[in-house]
Amino acid sequence: MSSVLPSLLTSAGLIGGFQTARATKNRPLGGAVLAAAGAAAFTLWKRDAGTPTASALTGTYLAAFGLSHPLAKKIGAWPAVYTVTAATAAASLVFGRKR
Repeated sequence: MSSVLPSLLTSAGLIGGFQTARATKNRPLGGAVLAAAGAAAFTLWKRDAGTPTASALTGTYLAAFGLSHPLAKKIGAWPAVYTVTAATAAASLVFGRKR
């Protein structure tokens, strides 16, 4: 279960952050959701896979957020969010496991 939790957190951060920003029309609040979930995931990745891997996965998480914006122009907002969320969750499951 511990290897699944960071994937759930990053999914909640990406999807929940977007939905929060959209529903409230407050982008910083959506960013706060994204940041809180990312910080919690980092802590779990660090415990399970070490600091270098946790840093790389956090970079992946942030890159996914950034890439969702241009991707949304091509495939739509929600499909873009779901796509980058799936990729981030998969990376977390593969690389964020206990050593």
